Amino acid sequence: MTTPTAPPTTPTTLTQQGPAIEITGPLRERYDEILTAEAIAFLTELHHRFGHRRHDRLADRMRRRFEIGNGHDPQFRDDTAHIRADENWRVAGAGPGLEDRRVEITGPTDPKMTINALNSGARVWLADQEDATSPTWKNVIEGQLSLRDAIRGELSFTSPQGKEYRVTAERTPTIVMRPRGWHLTEKHIRFIDRTGRPMAASGSLVDFGLYFFHNAQALIDAGRGPYFYIAKLESADEAKLWDDIFTFAEEYAGIPHGTIRATVLIETLPAAFEMEEILYELRDHCAGLNAGRWDYIFSIIKTYRGRGARFVLPDRSEVTMTVPFMRAYTELLVKTCHKRGAFAIGGMSAFIPNRRDPEVTQRALEKVAADKKREAGDGFDGTWVAHPDLIPAAQAEFDAVLGERPNQVDRQRDDVQVRAEDLLDLQIGRPITARGVRDNVSVAIRYLEAWLQGLGAVAIDNLMEDAATAEISRSQVWQWIHQDRLTEEGDRITVEYVEGLIAEVLAEAPRREGDRFDDAAAIFREVALQEEFPAFLTLGAYNRYLDA
Repeated sequence: MTTPTAPPTTPTTLTQQGPAIEITGPLRERYDEILTAEAIAFLTELHHRFGHRRHDRLADRMRRRFEIGNGHDPQFRDDTAHIRADENWRVAGAGPGLEDRRVEITGPTDPKMTINALNSGARVWLADQEDATSPTWKNVIEGQLSLRDAIRGELSFTSPQGKEYRVTAERTPTIVMRPRGWHLTEKHIRFIDRTGRPMAASGSLVDFGLYFFHNAQALIDAGRGPYFYIAKLESADEAKLWDDIFTFAEEYAGIPHGTIRATVLIETLPAAFEMEEILYELRDHCAGLNAGRWDYIFSIIKTYRGRGARFVLPDRSEVTMTVPFMRAYTELLVKTCHKRGAFAIGGMSAFIPNRRDPEVTQRALEKVAADKKREAGDGFDGTWVAHPDLIPAAQAEFDAVLGERPNQVDRQRDDVQVRAEDLLDLQIGRPITARGVRDNVSVAIRYLEAWLQGLGAVAIDNLMEDAATAEISRSQVWQWIHQDRLTEEGDRITVEYVEGLIAEVLAEAPRREGDRFDDAAAIFREVALQEEFPAFLTLGAYNRYLDA
């Protein structure tokens, strides 16, 4: 990597001229290895060049949400029809180490989880700084340290009980790092623009910038590369912004154009209508798309929360991958990817094994196998799991379809024809039950309590919960209240009804010194019971409740 050309700053000192970065979080042991003057200079350049465009794209999201809320359903774009009609362009495709992605494991980047992921036997590890990470300052910076050490073969971890963890696998997964979405900020880093105006740094640019700056060359030297999962995109314009960031980063580091590879999660309803355009804008850097199923369901609820009864979904457990709108979305994703030479990666099964309960484990394995069999049969090239014990079941289903082939990108899905109305067919024909309402309240509060304690991925009732599943839970409760829904048992879902459930959940919670259940309940009330609907539950919770 070439020496940075931007003027360096120290982590805690502002320059008097030009844009600058200020670190406001505490500088703990080894943080100076990540927050170097050179890395800060790179972050400064990223924010100076691209920060204003980020704000423009977030404003576009608000306008689009307002239009849909007022009855203007999303459509496939007329102004980009020529891109979809042009049969000649293709994306860059797999980089070194991404040719076979049949099973990918996801998880946060703390040392223990990093080591477990690298020892798991998966082909790819999604190193998650987004929904599976509670963005405490400790998790953000020490996650970067874990990744830095792992990439250099230097990572080890000793638990409080004295157990040592090390990477022992001969073949470790290819790392694909997921930075935070555009909507999230990093409150421990401030960007000061040329006018002297301070603002919170972009979580996306901080996560991407620090990881790329410290690891791009080391990854290339190891025969792989700087690879990223891009979360929560809503448009091709947002994809274009990321593509420009990638191009600038490559030039800054002195590495060839196209070295970076990105896989975009299609996990918002607007993005489902622009899959092909997203691939096109990222074509020099794109490896594929992923069906981010849980955030996609949340996006639909959020987008149509005020549009009437026909857009109200039943219990979360009833919104499966086989309901009409989810089938349309996933089949369109596979068709679009393979048409353009891109990988189609399947979504996360929430079921997880319980090593103390063989019956629960057996049910989890059966459900995961059925889910992955469907994905492999539909043409997906790989899939996600959240636990190492699920890898054999998932891999068996993809092995049965792929055999010795690394992927099935050459399989075209010309039989798939998806219309705009298919993506909006939300009729499932199942009820809302009292159990479903209570489960949503319970899961959301228990997850938020863990999130406030610094845990972003949490096993609750034998399901793996993260920020996306908590978003489904709280947004369903909000919509059911505001659409005046009844449970199957005849109870009207009101604020008072839900307050009663909150009281039950708090009474049953395993209270202990230092727990955050009262704060978690307060957050839930703010995001599920108020008149206004916050776009993301993590926004207010991060600024008001989350400790450093």
